[in-house]
Amino acid sequence: MNERKPVDTTAVSIMVVFCFVMGLQQIFLKATGDDIAPILQIGIRSGIAAVLVCLYVVLRRKRLFFADGNWKPGLLVGTLFALEYLFLGEALRYTSAAHAVVFLYTSPVFSALMLHFLIDSERLSPAQWAGILLAFGGIAVAFLLHSEARVAVSQPDQLWGDFLALLGGLAWGATTVLIRSTKLARISSEQTLLYQLTMAFVLLVGAAFIMGQTQINPTPLAIASVAFQTFIISFAGLLLWFWMLNTYIASRLGVLSFMTPLYGVVLGAWLLDEAIEPGFVYGATMVITGIVLVSGHSWLKQLFFGKQRQNDIQADKSSER
Repeated sequence: MNERKPVDTTAVSIMVVFCFVMGLQQIFLKATGDDIAPILQIGIRSGIAAVLVCLYVVLRRKRLFFADGNWKPGLLVGTLFALEYLFLGEALRYTSAAHAVVFLYTSPVFSALMLHFLIDSERLSPAQWAGILLAFGGIAVAFLLHSEARVAVSQPDQLWGDFLALLGGLAWGATTVLIRSTKLARISSEQTLLYQLTMAFVLLVGAAFIMGQTQINPTPLAIASVAFQTFIISFAGLLLWFWMLNTYIASRLGVLSFMTPLYGVVLGAWLLDEAIEPGFVYGATMVITGIVLVSGHSWLKQLFFGKQRQNDIQADKSSER
């Protein structure tokens, strides 16, 4: 296995664009929710993207392995992936895109907390515990400090939508833990992605039928949204993300991914005229700061103490002169 590289200028540039595109995901789903229900959009995009990934595997002459029984955790991780997007799709019916993206991206906090109790090498450091406490404090602030009068008019069930988005973050965190702690850690990223996309297609389209959310109004914007979700988010975006994880140090990429909820908040206000409440801003700031501490504690420690050590060395050389 090739040693993963530290984050360089290329990685940062890719992540800036990648996070911007991922921040658009909730915007498109929210903007076109009246034409195609979000969970139906995600189900359709997952089915088409699964076919595209199969074609990609065939053209690249890659092999898929099932003999070691990885299909069992594969089906489970696919179910968790579908559950994540079921919660997100339903959340967008009740809350804003900005709220949904911030609460969804609490997933690193949940995955770090679960890995702490499952894998000895994943024990949390004091800085990470501080990040978890800060993130959960931010969630409480965002839930409690909201304008009831404004919410009652624009999003009467906003707190319910926020809670569903938070459950989506929990499901995403559980997905990460399952991949890290099972046979899925040893198979190709394309095969893991196929498990996720296939199960999302089956379960989300099925859920759309059960919940009566199958109406489609094929407006140009709705068609553009499905195309964007399929080719950019579910196919190219997820393949790019897996490539980045296999190329660069994952924890450092995780720190940069905090840009996605920031983009989501700004784009929601700009494109959807969503109100940004002070309480939500305070809470979201705490959540994002907590995520950075949890995901990037080792990088931040190296960055801070590395510079401090260099300064000490320079000071020692100056005193010797």
